[in-house]
Amino acid sequence: MGSISLRSVDRRRRLILAVSATMSLAGLMAAGPARALPVCTFLMPIGSNGTSAIVSKSVGAPKVTPYAMVLGRTNWNTDFAVNQPYSSYKFFFTANSSDPNAKYPVQAYMKFTDGSSLQVVNESMNPPMGTGQMFGPFAAVPGKQASQMNFKVGASADPGALGFSYRISVQGCSD
Repeated sequence: MGSISLRSVDRRRRLILAVSATMSLAGLMAAGPARALPVCTFLMPIGSNGTSAIVSKSVGAPKVTPYAMVLGRTNWNTDFAVNQPYSSYKFFFTANSSDPNAKYPVQAYMKFTDGSSLQVVNESMNPPMGTGQMFGPFAAVPGKQASQMNFKVGASADPGALGFSYRISVQGCSD
């Protein structure tokens, strides 16, 4: 009987691989289009000059004058303007300095045009210098129009947190 040459075996393998690849591609196409990743845009901080969406700050002590306490005049809050509807939001936090013995309260809020707000982050952190964390994505609230995203990094009762420096930013994302 005849023997099978190596060339014919090699051709069969190539043919099988080609048919396999074609079937895999056809299966992917039949499954439908891949879901696109959301497109995210950095929101600008309110009161900025519009050149950077990243805010650098240090935790300051609360003001002790009666007016400052009533008006909440600390540097703990930073608002970011929402200039269009988004389907979700991401908050970014990075430590520029650190004290291994101090805890830093980090909070984030969605603020709405009706004056209400929703807290989406409430953590006590002790991040090593240079490390960051993304919070979210947090879905937009149905029936509410977001007007601002707020980051609050405060000193709380921990005196070691005073002077802690950090960077923050917020993104709005559309599907």
